[in-house]
Amino acid sequence: MKKHILFPAAMLLAASTLTSCEDYLTVESPDQLTSGNFWRNEADAQAGIAAAYSQLEYYIDTWEFAEVKWPVEAFREDVVTIGSDVPNYPNWMELYNFSFTNGNSQFTSYWSNNYTGISFANQVIEKVAEIPDGAIDPSVRSQIVKEARFLRAYYHLKLILNWKEIIVRDHYITDPDDLNRGLSSRTDTWDFIMQDLTDATSLPAGYGSDNLGRATCGAAYAYLGFANLTRAYEEPARKDEFLKAAVTALDKVTGYSLEKNYASMFDASNKNCKESVFELQTSMSTANGANYRTQMHRWIGCSELWGWDEILPSAVLMNEFRKEGMTATTGRYDSRMYATIFFKCDYYNDGSGRVYGHDYDDWFNGADKPAFRKFMPADMAGLETNYCAINVPLMRYSNVLLMKAEALNEQGHPELAVPLINEIRDVHGDMPPMQGTTQDAVRAQIEHERMIEFPLENWRWYDLRRWGKTAEALKDAGRPGFDESKAFYPVPLTEINSNSAL
Repeated sequence: MKKHILFPAAMLLAASTLTSCEDYLTVESPDQLTSGNFWRNEADAQAGIAAAYSQLEYYIDTWEFAEVKWPVEAFREDVVTIGSDVPNYPNWMELYNFSFTNGNSQFTSYWSNNYTGISFANQVIEKVAEIPDGAIDPSVRSQIVKEARFLRAYYHLKLILNWKEIIVRDHYITDPDDLNRGLSSRTDTWDFIMQDLTDATSLPAGYGSDNLGRATCGAAYAYLGFANLTRAYEEPARKDEFLKAAVTALDKVTGYSLEKNYASMFDASNKNCKESVFELQTSMSTANGANYRTQMHRWIGCSELWGWDEILPSAVLMNEFRKEGMTATTGRYDSRMYATIFFKCDYYNDGSGRVYGHDYDDWFNGADKPAFRKFMPADMAGLETNYCAINVPLMRYSNVLLMKAEALNEQGHPELAVPLINEIRDVHGDMPPMQGTTQDAVRAQIEHERMIEFPLENWRWYDLRRWGKTAEALKDAGRPGFDESKAFYPVPLTEINSNSAL
């Protein structure tokens, strides 16, 4: 039996049962599924883990997916600026201007979504273990529980990256009193996340085509490496320990390689490619009520390209792309610039129709308005369609290489970091080898590479905070309103009002 892990039929079944309130009732109808009687066999286990996957980033539902993920994760970054429509939405402007309070609706939704994912994962961990031995293959049981541990770690990771302290939810809640739980320290939270990721490192290295999107050992090791790298900066007394552990974990992310066609990873033409370590799946299928298509291209797209004009590349990002001049082997700027941004230049105005069959000036009427190409459809047919099914790479092999280079350089081995950097420059950027060999030169190059490698993948804020450069970067970008009290979001008011332990 095929198990399309991120297709909606199983998800809707599990979501409708896992989020019900039957756990709190004293009377149950014998012909209704509840969390107590749902878990009968392997099919139920697969439906349950599908529900846990459903909360990745934000429940995929047309425009809502983009309207939570990117304002919450990206609007704080210096590499983006707001489009013309954003001032119409005060809750988004609060994020961009750093004027948010704990009542902001967008990060409140983000908080709630990740805790829903944690709840689903906890139920899988506990309930799949109780399925009778004869009703599920032991190896399948073990795999599903480990996938749930990976997802539980991932959802906690998204929270600890955006809040200074969070609530660690380590079991499935059936007693309302258990909802009242205080915040855990960052060290305790990181310990919990890393233990779950360590448990998940025994997952398979890959799956068949009918199980795309499932967590692998490579994904577990990649996020474990990231967790260790982050802690190396947060806990200086243990920096060497965490750097060593980061390199050890990242060394075990094997079987992947860089994708030469950089743009293809973000326009739905090359889903789950050889560079993808962990990827959010989407589909244009609407069979059986499916809705795993989005309007992400309308949210990211500028008004000239029929989008809603919500997010644009900043002048800081444009300058960074041009920093090394036209030194690529193509005779142009770094090739990632053209794969990431539509902008006024000879390349996009040479009569070959590189902007959806036309020149840049035809679309923009001669104006110079850089706009994101990344996460936009590959062709005119896709642009004309009101929905899209563009996957979102959550962890790529290039990130693994750059994290490993950073850890090695911080260990005092720039000579080991340089080849990793140059591999990415060559394959993705068509750029010559980097200049410089000192630790400071390599550190600066890593900062440059991460800045232009990951726009709209939303790693920038966490990079800046890790390096202690958030305030400096925002000042240089002319972004007012930031102070260190805004480095993390406040615990949402909804949580404070419903949790007596807070």
